[in-house]
Amino acid sequence: MQALILAGGEGTRLRPLTSDTPKPVIPLVGQPFISYMLEWLVGHGIDDVVISTGFRADQVRAVLGDGSAFGVRLRYVEEPRPLGTGGALKFAEELLDERFFMLNGDVLTDINLTDQLAQHEHTGARATLALVGVADPSAYGLVQRNGDLSVTEFIEKPSYDQALGTNLVNAGAYILDRGILSEMAPAGTNISIERDVFPKLVDHGLYGYEAHGYWLDIGTPDRYLQAAYDILEGKVMTQVGDRLYAARMRVLPEVGVGGRIAAPVMIGDGAEIEDAASVGGRVVLGRGVRIGAGATIEGSVLLDGVSVGERTTISGAIIGPGATIGARCAIDGGVVLGEGVQIGDDNVLSAGARLFPRVALPNGAIKF
Repeated sequence: MQALILAGGEGTRLRPLTSDTPKPVIPLVGQPFISYMLEWLVGHGIDDVVISTGFRADQVRAVLGDGSAFGVRLRYVEEPRPLGTGGALKFAEELLDERFFMLNGDVLTDINLTDQLAQHEHTGARATLALVGVADPSAYGLVQRNGDLSVTEFIEKPSYDQALGTNLVNAGAYILDRGILSEMAPAGTNISIERDVFPKLVDHGLYGYEAHGYWLDIGTPDRYLQAAYDILEGKVMTQVGDRLYAARMRVLPEVGVGGRIAAPVMIGDGAEIEDAASVGGRVVLGRGVRIGAGATIEGSVLLDGVSVGERTTISGAIIGPGATIGARCAIDGGVVLGEGVQIGDDNVLSAGARLFPRVALPNGAIKF
């Protein structure tokens, strides 16, 4: 079975994490984000994957290669410009089989694709959309179904009355028959599959599969951080989570780690944590991270090569690779620092502040 992953966006909502690194290969709990999707696909028998790229496509290729490290055959198509979800699908047409999955590359999930395919075959559908229930559907587009599971309509940003009776929204995982592509505009046209293609398939072979399991769009820093927590705590099925569980929720290098370490935590090779420091819970430290004496790190992700000074406190933050943070700083409240940011001693950052790559703050520059 084959899958097409849409991964060509610039990831603007995730900046500054995506200022230098394309979203599909941003590190998430020790591995490129999209590798979780590849692992999930392999678990459902999908061994041929086409990735539709755009922004910094060369970096995506360099990290993922031919897919052999992930157990799949991996090929790429590069959009000449953003073409929308349907345009990206049409642009990849020459590489696609008679039936294939199409997936939104922004999602971390463990929904059951095998069951979705079984329903697709049972109903004789031309297209089957995975649907998930959400607590507040007003921020999404609702999908209504008949009793035979065929889709009847799409309701964008529904009112309270419209949301009564269903809370199912598009999960960004589709099974499509190739014949649908012949009914679309020519390759190179900007098309939305959600707005331009699926509505035309209502009453013409479009079905919805109600999926159960974990599902999260990681398109913002808050959701990225939530995804890291959920992987650490085993709320989504992943091999990283299995490894953590087997290690009693603490994956540490063999040497270099002092201080107090609270689970769940994952610490990369070459990390150095001074005595009297405190790290965890729900913390990810990348390779070569250095934590000074008396520092406290909790509920945060520090990517490769970050250095943290003595008696600095970091909570609920994302620190990009190679960032340097001085002594006696306080960083919390959803702060995101880009690659190579330098923070001098005695600074306070909070309230979702974002510093873009290679910004430098002198000692005592910001105190909220």
